[in-house]
Amino acid sequence: MDKLAFAEACERVIARERKSNGIGTLGEKTLHAVLKEYYEPYADNQEIKVGDFVADIVGENGIIEIQTANFRNLVRKLDVFLEYCDVTVVYPMAAVKHLVWLDRETGEIIDKRKSPKKMTIWDSAFELYSIRYAFDNPRFHLKLCMLEIEEIRTVGKIKSKRGLGSSRVDRIPMALLDEISFDCVEDYKQFIPDGLEDEFTCKEFAKKASTDTDSARTIINFLIYLEHVRLVGKGKNGAFIYRKNT
Repeated sequence: MDKLAFAEACERVIARERKSNGIGTLGEKTLHAVLKEYYEPYADNQEIKVGDFVADIVGENGIIEIQTANFRNLVRKLDVFLEYCDVTVVYPMAAVKHLVWLDRETGEIIDKRKSPKKMTIWDSAFELYSIRYAFDNPRFHLKLCMLEIEEIRTVGKIKSKRGLGSSRVDRIPMALLDEISFDCVEDYKQFIPDGLEDEFTCKEFAKKASTDTDSARTIINFLIYLEHVRLVGKGKNGAFIYRKNT
């Protein structure tokens, strides 16, 4: 992780967007563009065709694919890429988010505030579940980039910024706070929260991870797939009991 290099990538991309009146390359969103610039500043290594798909980056460390959402759409592409070389999937997450509302017609700033929601690695559960089959492939690597982000939203002619008419138009990264890497099966134990007992329920997992039970259940399922956790039975209240594999 190089926070300075990330800040410099932000400056370069934002400067280019200002020069082109705020329109990114081929309509590319700022968040995606900055991450691509950070991981590979050389344009010749960006947007390279591999098989029937186009990879964000192809370099000496293999393919880097930046996925901001909709991981289901990554499945077919990932299958092809893994046949060729190592593949690193980068998933940016808003650990700190600032919300900015703009008037849709004038572009004037209506309001700004810091969001109370802070994403953690457990918030990646539903996206990552779509590609869990790749976690035990030695060619597959995952990076969760914890970022400070400014989210730009436009608002129409309504009184409440939280009401209908608000839509997100862009996310602008402000700082790289952390980069969590998963390069082998053992690394996915990072999803097991600190302080979790050897035997636990989904509810107990969720509490330790400070997440909801649906996310906890999804993570437990791919930890079972990776053989870090196993189902051992049911408790008196009917809740499934899991056990960590040592």
